[in-house]
Order: sequence, then structure tokens, then C-alpha cells
Amino acid sequence: MTYKRLFLMLCCLTATINCFADDSQRDAILSQITGAKISETVINIQKMGAKGNGTADCLPAFKKVFKKAARQGGARIVVPAGVYYIKGPLHLVSNVCLEIQEGATLKFAPEPEYYLPAVKTSWEATFLQNYSPFIYGFQLHDVSIIGKGTIDGNAMTTFATWRSKQKPAQQRSRDMNHNETPVSQRNFGEGDYLRPHLIQLFDCERITIKDVLITNSPFWCIHLLQSENAILKSIRYDAKLVNNDGIEPEMSRNILIEDVHFNNGDDNVAIKSGRDHDGRGTAHPSENIIIRNCHFKGLHAVVLGSEMSSGVQNVYVEDCDYAGYCKRGLYIKTNPDRGGFIRNISFRNCVFDEVEDLFYITSMYGGEGQDNTFFTDIENITVENIQCRKARAGGLILQGTKAKPLRNIRFRNITIGEVKNAISFDDTEDVILKDCHFGGKAGVPTQVTEKDHIFK
Repeated sequence: MTYKRLFLMLCCLTATINCFADDSQRDAILSQITGAKISETVINIQKMGAKGNGTADCLPAFKKVFKKAARQGGARIVVPAGVYYIKGPLHLVSNVCLEIQEGATLKFAPEPEYYLPAVKTSWEATFLQNYSPFIYGFQLHDVSIIGKGTIDGNAMTTFATWRSKQKPAQQRSRDMNHNETPVSQRNFGEGDYLRPHLIQLFDCERITIKDVLITNSPFWCIHLLQSENAILKSIRYDAKLVNNDGIEPEMSRNILIEDVHFNNGDDNVAIKSGRDHDGRGTAHPSENIIIRNCHFKGLHAVVLGSEMSSGVQNVYVEDCDYAGYCKRGLYIKTNPDRGGFIRNISFRNCVFDEVEDLFYITSMYGGEGQDNTFFTDIENITVENIQCRKARAGGLILQGTKAKPLRNIRFRNITIGEVKNAISFDDTEDVILKDCHFGGKAGVPTQVTEKDHIFK
């Protein structure tokens, strides 16, 4: 063997080892995430006229306290035990911490008219004007929502019934996206049935959301849009209305999602970065996202896409388990409408019980984009130390395209006790499997006996 050949073999071996073992980038990301600074000035919301009796409208008190906080440079607004009925959205200000104490509930009125006039927002990753999110922050810094109280969207009788009516407005928003209609002309609201988010922080920095229980959201629960430096920790969910996705970072960066107990009517964490032109027309990827020590329950545990046209990179999912049923573990989805990239994804040290599919990447999601050529680059994916008791359909599914095969996918120490279709790979390059077992681990081979002889 020549020295040159030996050197090349050693380089390849080193690259393979590093793709499984390098934590330095993750640790560098963690060092940049601080969350919000919290003001030492305390204001009790009851001192501003709010009554926790479940019937009095507390919106005027919150508007009053936010104005006061803005004048004095910030405040920690304490919401003590009680039910605070709120007829309209809470529009936050910078340097505000909303402390919802144990036994306290923010209960929002369900009537849609309270959430007009429309605000600048997005819907399914298309920018537009729509109903205000129930808790909304735009271009703020140092925003916190903490405490062991409850945020109740109370959307069961109104917004939760809108999905069957949303198609015309949904299609109009997508047409505006593809036709590059100016965002200022994309106006939606009454009669359009596009549900608002429960919590949306748009173009904000230094964010902390911690400990609260979230329930009955009108649409996505927490949406971080073009925001950065966020800690979302120890949040609890009982949010099983339609499309109650738990956490949606979109075009956002430097985010820690930790010790969250999910119980959602849709995806637990869904990472997005703009839909089609609205994403491709920017250089604003979702990046540097760490998801760890979480407990998944709902539809999919972690999803990347399908609205990811500005790209997704540097995502770490580690040391997580299940709190109940999940349809899929890690799900990466895109199609030729999207473009963009998905790269540098690490998924490791996780345990699942029964799923439909454990790990799934598809470049042809929804059968959309068949006539387009905005193919997505998907590469550098590491999956290791994953256990699953049963996968009813697929174990490891990779579906690239001939135009853009999936590249550099690494699997190590994947164990699935029962699985119907262990491996299905299409249009891939450089896929490595090490120490993987599907349907049980083979033991010592049996010895030949008389029954094994086929020649008589």
C-alpha cells in the first residue's frame, strides 16, 4: 500500500469519526444564547386594575401597564393567582417580563373581532397582514414570559373550527407569494379564516419563555419569526386543537429548546424559514438551534420544513425521549417549490416507543412542485444512538431527487425492535450505516444439522 493511499484512507476514517463526535460547534452556539434580561422593577397587574375573577376584561389593565413599562424602561409584570379574561391581544414592549404565577390563567376571549385590526405577521411562512397573535411582539428586545401559570387561547368554539373554511385565503396568500405581490398589499382578516398564532415574536432579540402551561391555541402555539437569542425552557403543553404546533422557529437563530413537555395536536417542534419566494428572496436561514432533554408527544417530534426556502442549518436534537405517541421521530420535508438547503443536522441519544416512521427525509413532500426546479440541497446529517421499540411502517427512509441526491448521511447505533420496512433509500450519495439493528440483533450463527442438508 502506498503512502498516499494510506494517507487518504486515514483522512476518510478521521472524517467519519468526526462526523459522529464533534461537539465544538454546538458548544459555541450555546455560549451565544443568553435569553432576556429581566427588569428588577416589579408591577402587580392587580394594582393596574386587573381582576382575576374570570369575567372582568383585563385588557385595559395590560395596556396601561405596558405603557408604564415603556416609559420607565421596563418592568416585571406579576400576574398572581386568578383567571384574567382578556378581550383582545397583548402587544408587548421591550424590557418586559410577564410573570404568570402558579394558579394564574390568562384566558383570551374567543371572538375573532377582538383581534383586529390586522398586524404585520406571516401565515404558513408567507408574509402578510392578518389577525393579531394573542400575545404579539414586533421589533422588541428582552422579552420574557415566565411562571408556572397558564396561557389559555380558549379557541375551541371559533378559531379551531376554521380549517375547513381557510382554503380560498390560503391559496390567495400562496399566489401572492409566487407573484411577488408587495407585502403591504397582502391584506387578510375578517372573512378569510386564517387563524392567528397564540404567541408570536417577530424580529425580536433576547427572549425567554419558561415554565408556562399552554393550552387551546387558535393555531401555532409559539412562533419565533426572524428572531434570535431565545431560551424556551420547561414549557408544558396541553394543546390538542387543530394545528397546535408547539414551537416554530422561522428564519430565527441561536435558540435553545430545553426540558419541554409536549402534548400537542400537531408537530412538537417545526423549524421553518420562509415559503417559496418569500424565503428564497432573503438570506435569513433558521440556524444554530439546540433541542435537548425534551419529552415528545403529538404528531411529529421534530420537523424541518416544508417551508424552508431560506435554508436550515446547524440543528442539534439530543437526549430526548417520548411522553406518548409520535407519528414520526425526525421528519425532514421539502419539494421542488422550495429551494434552499438543509445541512449540518445532528439527531442523537433519543428514545421512542411506537412510531409510524422513525426517521424520514423526503424531497417530494406533498407531491408539490413537480414542474419546478427549486430543488433543495440536503447534506451532512448525523443520526446516532437512537432506540425505538416499534416502527409500524418505516425505519430509515431517504427520498432524494436525481437532480439533488441526499448527501453525506450517517447512521450509527440505531436500534428498532419491530419494523415493517427497515431501510428505503432513493437518490442518495455517501450514506453510511454502522452498528444498526432492525428487528433484533443477530447472535451466534447456528450449527449445521441433518435437517439443513438439502442434497440427499
